[in-house]
Amino acid sequence: MATASAAPVVPAISPSKSTKISSMPHFSSQRVAPLTPQSRGLLRRENGPAAEAKICRREIVKVAGLLWALWKLPEEAEAREVEVGSYLPPSSTNPSFVLFKATTKDTPALRAGNVQPYEFILPPTWKQLRVANILSGNYCQPKCAEPWVEVKFEDEKQGKIQVVASPLIRLTNKPNATLEDIGSPEKLIASLGPFVTGDTFDPDELVESSVEQRNGQTYYSFVLETPYASTGTHNLAKATARGNTVVLFVASANDKQWPTSQKILKEIVDSFNV
Repeated sequence: MATASAAPVVPAISPSKSTKISSMPHFSSQRVAPLTPQSRGLLRRENGPAAEAKICRREIVKVAGLLWALWKLPEEAEAREVEVGSYLPPSSTNPSFVLFKATTKDTPALRAGNVQPYEFILPPTWKQLRVANILSGNYCQPKCAEPWVEVKFEDEKQGKIQVVASPLIRLTNKPNATLEDIGSPEKLIASLGPFVTGDTFDPDELVESSVEQRNGQTYYSFVLETPYASTGTHNLAKATARGNTVVLFVASANDKQWPTSQKILKEIVDSFNV
């Protein structure tokens, strides 16, 4: 197996403090020409080895500083987290929540037309998490054969939510199939359960399932108790099929979060609409 090369070690900066471009050290845009063998010899004859070493150290410091700036700034931009209440509008159905409406600007699958726009409400204190490129389906759109993660949000005190999309071809050979064409709620969750838990799925972990009709669209809902899941010991999920994709909405919490967030997570999941 190939071994990834070690990433450069950079000074740690507290995420609670924003880093401004203006606060970074100024690096001159003037190119520093490397010393040629002839110029090194002339410098040594006129000023001695100490002067040559001084110039070399100056070059090294400038280049190292520039590389550090180029490496560090993008990293901090990606890591910056903002509460969704600062940029999402209030929900018309519940003003204490905000409304997230996914558009083509949000995910590769939406831009490719592989997923229909979806929406849900969530508390304003939650933060959107970055989805790794390998999980986002960016590399395989528009013909992904395996499920991918659309968006992820989190509140450390309440739990996590994520939207997972799966191509219909993974579940049925029928194009534009409905959930009824795929099968019962139990059959669907047996196929997509690992994407709820982030690990394996045992049918005994399914506590409850139900079927709902909304605006002519069928939704399957699930309650799962998953003691060994990486997502959390408590999971609520809702799924529907649209076009050539099944969209799965998952809310997860651990034992510490669940007592106080159960009602909030249920309201978030109930609001999911494609």
